[in-house]
Amino acid sequence: MSIIESALEKLRRSAAPAADEQSAVVRRTPGRGPTPAAVVAAPDAEPEWLRKAITLDLRALRNAGYLPDETLERLFAEHFRRIKRPLIARALAGGSDARVILISSALAGDGKTFTSINLALSMARERDVSVLLIDADVSRAQVSGVLGVREERGLTEALADERVDVEALVVRTDVPGFEMLPAGRPVEDATELLASARMSQICARLGARNPRRLIVIDSAPLLAASEGRVLLPIPGQVVLVVRAGVTPQRAVLDAIALVDKNKLQGLILNQAPLGSGDGKYGYAGYSGYGSLDQ
Repeated sequence: MSIIESALEKLRRSAAPAADEQSAVVRRTPGRGPTPAAVVAAPDAEPEWLRKAITLDLRALRNAGYLPDETLERLFAEHFRRIKRPLIARALAGGSDARVILISSALAGDGKTFTSINLALSMARERDVSVLLIDADVSRAQVSGVLGVREERGLTEALADERVDVEALVVRTDVPGFEMLPAGRPVEDATELLASARMSQICARLGARNPRRLIVIDSAPLLAASEGRVLLPIPGQVVLVVRAGVTPQRAVLDAIALVDKNKLQGLILNQAPLGSGDGKYGYAGYSGYGSLDQ
């Protein structure tokens, strides 16, 4: 072999590993062209651009009673500004658990789902935070049904299988800063799944994604199902919804007794008659009542 041939052969051998290394560094994402391996999603994480997105039908939500009538929209916007302001302040000043806010009630029919949806939408209007609404009332899955994602995979799938990346199940919406995690398929052992360490891990994972993300959990009523009670250790803030003139006082007191007083941030009085002056808005400390019209 000539000196030139030997040099060419040596060059080919040294180039081969480099070519193999380059092929390992560049991968192709379908429809997106070459993508550096450093930004390729992990096998169990769905790429951001493939995540499901929905458009909220605000008219349908309003007709179904989950958004206020247009004539009361400005009034309700002010109600929820007063409700959200102390919650956001505590969330941003406290630790990661303070960014997890649980909305519940003593009994079914108190207006918990209405409040969860409207509070989350109001928070999403803030410039400095985003909101993830979790439907953790998995037996009824009312939030998922209202927003049209009842058939989507969600919380129960993530709870049942630790290999599932819960972030890949989060549904984006056309409302800037507002996302939601569906309840997922109904399961018989919902209480056990919600009480497991996996639920705490899921909330921590979702919170770690963005330090400015607030997590609003719509839970089952505290006195109607054990599913709601097992979630109480997780959030840093808890708000209870009470239906004016309907929820028995004993039930309200029993629900309050279940909640850590350091976490209980207030009661929202739903469907109360309009008062006058400053008495019309709907948020107060748990030792007092505000009023929130629906």
